[in-house]
Amino acid sequence: MLDFEYKMVIVTRSDLKLSPGKLAAQVAHAAVACALDTKKNNSKWLHKWQREGAKKAVLKVDSEKDFYPLKEKADELKIVAYIISDAGHTEIPAGTKTVLGIGPAPNNIIDQVTGKLPIL
Repeated sequence: MLDFEYKMVIVTRSDLKLSPGKLAAQVAHAAVACALDTKKNNSKWLHKWQREGAKKAVLKVDSEKDFYPLKEKADELKIVAYIISDAGHTEIPAGTKTVLGIGPAPNNIIDQVTGKLPIL
């Protein structure tokens, strides 16, 4: 069994009642944005994460306000962190912050940001 050393985490909001398809799209937006940003700023981490199979974990917080301390911590640790704002074409108003993508980064670093959050 592969021992993963890198992962990406997507943090969702429990207070938004998104359809499964909408939530999947928002998670995908965050994953793509984080991967592209990491490729630009830390390509070594991106390539190691990809070689391991691109592990992702989807976690949850209660509300939008919970995103900000996580993003601040990720920024301090030099991990890509990207908050997705919806365009407002379908289920929710434009500008609604739906998910926070973090990483990819080494597990021991990313766990300092999201290690206590529950799985979605």
